[in-house]
Amino acid sequence: MSEINMVPFIDVMLVLLIIFMVTAPLITPSTIDLPSIGKGNAQPPQVIQVIVGKDETLQVKSADRTAPSTINDVGNAVKVMQQSAPPAAPLPDGTPGKSNSAVVISADRTVKYETVVKVMDKLQRAGVQRVGLSVQLAP
Repeated sequence: MSEINMVPFIDVMLVLLIIFMVTAPLITPSTIDLPSIGKGNAQPPQVIQVIVGKDETLQVKSADRTAPSTINDVGNAVKVMQQSAPPAAPLPDGTPGKSNSAVVISADRTVKYETVVKVMDKLQRAGVQRVGLSVQLAP
């Protein structure tokens, strides 16, 4: 007899199928603890906005100026704008506070996700601490 007997294989697979069908409803889905709005610290003295256009051009915008940038130079442009930010209030122990301006990335919805991640990576490599994403709430 030169053929493989498939009956034991089919029996084992049917038993495994029944086991998975019985145990699947018993598994409880895990819950995710998402952060809630309103638990942030004090507002930063300045918010720097990195705008990613439809054609993947970048602009770095602060309260008083807007400057075009490239993906490779966005970290340096943000650091320069952070340096020009007003200093933060002194800490309780008397040491001067650091200017920790928040950076918000605003990208057009047609921009590739990869481009936004590259911008975030360049900001992280430049040492920018606070980076967020801007979203528009649906009406």
